Amino acid sequence: MFTISLEDYLVMAKHGAYDFEHLEDQPFIVTIKVAISGTKINEDLEKTVNYADLQATIDQVILNSEPIRLMETMAEMMIEILKENQLIQNISIRIEKPEAPLPHKGGLAVVEAEWSK
Repeated sequence: MFTISLEDYLVMAKHGAYDFEHLEDQPFIVTIKVAISGTKINEDLEKTVNYADLQATIDQVILNSEPIRLMETMAEMMIEILKENQLIQNISIRIEKPEAPLPHKGGLAVVEAEWSK
């Protein structure tokens, strides 16, 4: 089994539970890890997952969508896209929102999601 990852991808977008969060871009940091089964890749990109596909999935959900209120929804949307790839056995997604509106300074807002075939 192999794990393919795109880690700490910074995306600026207008998402959040509150309407005011839809007015200006804010950072989202996304890590996606996928596990594939197989042992004979032999230089064949068709037998693995391209990092560019992971990045394109994040872009499709976070950059190219209307405002999404919950990071949980973002993760669900990414899983729905990625699980269409028959090679993928497991998906792990971590979304960080470093500028989430919290009552006071401190802490990092994070949502993590897992999916297995």
